Amino acid sequence: MADRVFLVIARHSRMNAADTAAMLAEMKELTLSANGTLVGETRANIAEPSPSHYIRGGKLEELRVRTLETRANVVIFSVDLSAVQARNIENALGGVRVVDRTGLILDIFARRAVSRDGKLQVELAQLQYLLPRLTGKGVIMSRLGGGIGTRGPGEQKLEIDRRKIRNRIEHIKGQIGKLSRHRALVRASRRQKGLRQVVIVGYTNAGKSTLLNALTGADAYVENRLFATLDPKTRIFNDAAGDPVLFTDTVGFIRDLPHGLVKAFHATLEEATEADLILMVVDASDDQALKHKGVVEQVLKEIGAEARPRVMALNKVDLLNDQAKARIADQFPEALLVSASQKSGLADLLKKIRETLFV
Repeated sequence: MADRVFLVIARHSRMNAADTAAMLAEMKELTLSANGTLVGETRANIAEPSPSHYIRGGKLEELRVRTLETRANVVIFSVDLSAVQARNIENALGGVRVVDRTGLILDIFARRAVSRDGKLQVELAQLQYLLPRLTGKGVIMSRLGGGIGTRGPGEQKLEIDRRKIRNRIEHIKGQIGKLSRHRALVRASRRQKGLRQVVIVGYTNAGKSTLLNALTGADAYVENRLFATLDPKTRIFNDAAGDPVLFTDTVGFIRDLPHGLVKAFHATLEEATEADLILMVVDASDDQALKHKGVVEQVLKEIGAEARPRVMALNKVDLLNDQAKARIADQFPEALLVSASQKSGLADLLKKIRETLFV
């Protein structure tokens, strides 16, 4: 049975109306991606977060009433909460489960991980998230395994304490390190064979997997949900017009991507740091396209990949009229306009990629 979710969108002074609307839309998408049913929402103007509850008395009482009215069993905040804040809000709401933004994203990642790499990296991120939220000498994680924000490492109900978590974290890091070294050997082998690698990056749901399929005839999983792709997929492209090229799809980026996730997924994101070329995909039909580009650039900088050669593709231009196409082309003069779903503009994109790779 799907969780009944009530959203709390925290609005800070630096956020304008467009930012707030974008955050709300994104949180709705994240909720759907976690298989939740949205039953209500509210905005909370935050001048100074309350150390004990994040939101203050009047808004907290309103939230209590609204969750009762909507029969919500989960409240999701658009920001990260401390362990104390989450616990106090739950108590004030009569036991309604409270999940913050990072907890929600981790839940989605747990659902989407397929490969051993992906599962290990998700478990690492979850344990690093749980560790500072444990209280006392030992905690039975009785919430794990039964709804949004409860999907624990390995889908199990775990009885763990700090020592066990730290030991498990070190073990996982060792396993991820081995897998990372294996991928390094694979990349070295590709280089010896003269194969060039293009890593596809972009904001989540920008159409990266669809573009990978369109370019290579691959069968990468495609879904109109955030973080549909978690595990990187590499496919070879060879049109007999030149040397073959490897294309690798990656996990989508998102604004304020939790630092713990960036660290945990460094083994996956390292593909971008070692790429011969980065193909940045931006959803041209999204009003937040410019900000999404900025988010991607920030994450590339954080993982040390900002200096790699780059080609930019504005995807989903089939959703734009001629006037909108001209406007987006002026806004991103360095980009090529493509439609992965309609397979248009791909010849020019491939030509640009080859010109950049084989200079």
